Amino acid sequence: MAAGLAMSAATLAATGSWKAGATAPPGYGGTEKPPAAARPPTERRTVSALVRIADAEAVRLLRAGDRVDVVAAAEDSEARVIASGARVARVPGPTGANEDGGAARTGAVGVGGGALVVLSVPRDTATALAGAGAAGPLAVTVWSPPSPP
Repeated sequence: MAAGLAMSAATLAATGSWKAGATAPPGYGGTEKPPAAARPPTERRTVSALVRIADAEAVRLLRAGDRVDVVAAAEDSEARVIASGARVARVPGPTGANEDGGAARTGAVGVGGGALVVLSVPRDTATALAGAGAAGPLAVTVWSPPSPP
């Protein structure tokens, strides 16, 4: 049940309710748009994408704030980058939190193997990640931190 709720929340986060030209919800005066403060910014917004990475040990090495590329490869084709420079927002643990309240470092291991990671990406990238994850296994490559000057 928890997995279903998490997927529902991710879907809502990824789809949102305001699109260009959308009318206001009840309480904003019929067909007019809500005040600017209530509208999402027009620049490229990010959403949280729940992504299952095939190699759970690779996910174990990730930390919040890391930048990664997410790569998909079908058995009969070359690898392709689905998301470049995605920010790791969270690495959930298999049973929630450790004693200190932090996420367990093994990643949420699921029925299909691999481990779950939450990435902060633009909405269109989240859609591409969901499609690629449904089609086959995904991998990550970690960006190296910048070298000191």
